[in-house]
Amino acid sequence: MLLNRVGAGGCGLRAIPRPALVVLLLCISGVLLADADAAVRQEPGRVAPVATTAPQAPAGPPAGASSPLEAASPEVRYVAGWVARTGDNEGMPYVIVDKLNATVFVLDALGHLDGSAPALLGLAKGDGAVAGLGDRTMAQIGPGERSTPAGRFIASPGRDLHGQDILWIDYDNAIALHRVVEGTPAEHRAQRLQSPTADDNRISYGCINVPVGFYDTVVHPAFAATSGVVYILPETSRAQDMFKRPDARSPAALPPPRSSDTARPAAGIGMPPPDALGRP
Repeated sequence: MLLNRVGAGGCGLRAIPRPALVVLLLCISGVLLADADAAVRQEPGRVAPVATTAPQAPAGPPAGASSPLEAASPEVRYVAGWVARTGDNEGMPYVIVDKLNATVFVLDALGHLDGSAPALLGLAKGDGAVAGLGDRTMAQIGPGERSTPAGRFIASPGRDLHGQDILWIDYDNAIALHRVVEGTPAEHRAQRLQSPTADDNRISYGCINVPVGFYDTVVHPAFAATSGVVYILPETSRAQDMFKRPDARSPAALPPPRSSDTARPAAGIGMPPPDALGRP
């Protein structure tokens, strides 16, 4: 009846006082909206839109940390500070490998962080290397021998048997840092690198696998024309006990050199030992 009265003769709207007209229109709108909402909720197969908030930014470093290095483990920060204090890198770029957290940090000769990325490491936990492992075939390397040795290494760029550029870390034991390899389908290497935890990053034969983009944009430019130092942190002892050179001018205080410190390929022309691809 109310609607008929309003529309009668085409002039009923002018006959209603303006305040009452506003109230009337609001009431009509409310009825229509309520009916529409009921239809959305009752129609089979339809889901009412859910209010969303703006996408949240990925979690960054902890409060007070301005870079990934500051957010790194205490032992990584210790080694970075130790290198800066002692000049142990001898003016070369360097890498810190945090095995416990499966992360690689690349720093320039002055200690500025170039970048960091997750890494795949040797299947077996431990810090030593089995002598002569680089001369074996892949089938001859047992699961318990597939470890990434800890220590201070002089690293040089080189190439594998397929001509792919890599960073040799321990030449005698065929340990290198390189782009992630495909491996066997069951290994899921690429997926392991993308997982949020380091628990599944132990899969390689000892080499350090990093994301392809990280190698191409960070590792390769840093070491394309120079050697460098790689510090692989131990997981069975403290980094403070392994890296404790007190004075950069005191060679006698250096950590004991690994085999790759004295037997390594020349920068840019290194060729792998037999079956080096057996330790991907």
